[in-house]
Amino acid sequence: MTVQVHRIYNFSAGPAVLPEAVLEEAQRDLMALPGVGMSVMEISHRSTTFDEIIHGAEADLRALGGIPDTYKVLFLQGGASLQFSMVPMNLLTPGSTADYIVTGDWAKKALKEAKKVGATAVAASTEAEQFNRVPRQSELTLTPGAAYVHMTSNNTIVGTQAHEVPQVDAPLVCDASSDMYSRPIDISTFALIYAGAQKNLGPSGVTVVIVRDDLLARSSDQLPSMLNLKLMAENKSLYNTPPVFGIYILRLVLKWMRSQGGLEAIGRVNERKATLLYDELDRSGFWRPHAESGSRSRMNVTFRLPSEELEKTFVKESTAAGFDGLKGHRSVGGLRASIYNAFPEAGVAALVEFMREFERRNG
Repeated sequence: MTVQVHRIYNFSAGPAVLPEAVLEEAQRDLMALPGVGMSVMEISHRSTTFDEIIHGAEADLRALGGIPDTYKVLFLQGGASLQFSMVPMNLLTPGSTADYIVTGDWAKKALKEAKKVGATAVAASTEAEQFNRVPRQSELTLTPGAAYVHMTSNNTIVGTQAHEVPQVDAPLVCDASSDMYSRPIDISTFALIYAGAQKNLGPSGVTVVIVRDDLLARSSDQLPSMLNLKLMAENKSLYNTPPVFGIYILRLVLKWMRSQGGLEAIGRVNERKATLLYDELDRSGFWRPHAESGSRSRMNVTFRLPSEELEKTFVKESTAAGFDGLKGHRSVGGLRASIYNAFPEAGVAALVEFMREFERRNG
C-alpha cells in the first residue's frame, strides 16, 4: 500500500531539508540493501558492503570538490562542535598562537574552546556591529608565525557569509558547516576544512573533515586516541564504529549533487534562490534584512519586521500556511529562512508570494 505523504516547506537551519530522491531511495532500501539482505544499520562497518559505501562517499566528495591527493578525508562524530576542540588540540603546538576571525556565535564558541588548549588571538571581530557583516581583509590583525587562522565561512544565526577567502600566511582552517559544497570551492586554499553534515551534506551525526597531509604531523601521540586526527586518518575513519547510517545518507546526497550537475550548477541555483528572497526583502521598508548587502548569506536569510508582535504573527501564519522553521534563532530573535542545497526553488517563490500577501494585510 502506498501512503501519500504531504511535505511542507522546511526552512529549518539544521537538521535541514534533504533531497526527496535521497529520502525515497533510503526508504526503499531501509529494510535491506539490494543484494545484501540486511539494513545498512545492521551490516558490519568492516564489511565489503560498507567499504564500498564509505569509499564511494569519499570518492564523490573528492570529485565534487576537486580535493587534491595531498589531503585526507575523514568521517568523524561529535559534530562541528567537537572540531572546535580537536583543531587546537591537534594543530596548536606549544609556544604558538592561533588566530580567530570572529563573525558570530559559533565562531565565538570555537575561540572559547581553543583558549582552553593554548594561546589565541582575535584577528578581527564584528560583534560590536551585531555581526551584521564579515570583516574586510584590511581589518585583519594577524599574528606572525601563527599556528593557524580559523574562520567560519557562513554564520547561520546572523545570516552572513564570507564571499572572499581571507589572505593569510598561516594555515587557514575553516568551519564550513552551513555552506559546505553549496558552491564551487578551492580546497587548496584551506589547510583544514570541516563541516557538520546536517545542512547540505546529509543528516546529523557525521562530520566531514578534510585536512592537508602535512598538518597531521602536528598531532601528538599524547592526545586521546579518539581526538587524534593523525590516528583517525591512519585508520581511514574506521578506528571505531563510524556513524554508518549518516555516511550512507551522505553518500546518497553526494550522488544526488552529482546528478544535479555538480557544485557549479548547485551554486547557480542557490544564488537564484537567495536573489529572489533578498529582492523581496529590499523591495520596501517593511522587511529589514540583518546582514549588510556585501556579507549576505545565500544559505540563511535573516530579517526583521517592524515589531516583535508582528514577527510572532508572521511565524504563526506562515506555519499554518505550510512553512516551517522561519522563527529566528532564540539568541537574536527575528526571522530566518534557511535555503540549503536541497531546498526547492518553488518553496522560495511560495514564501515570497506569502510575504507579499502578509505585507499587504499588515504593512
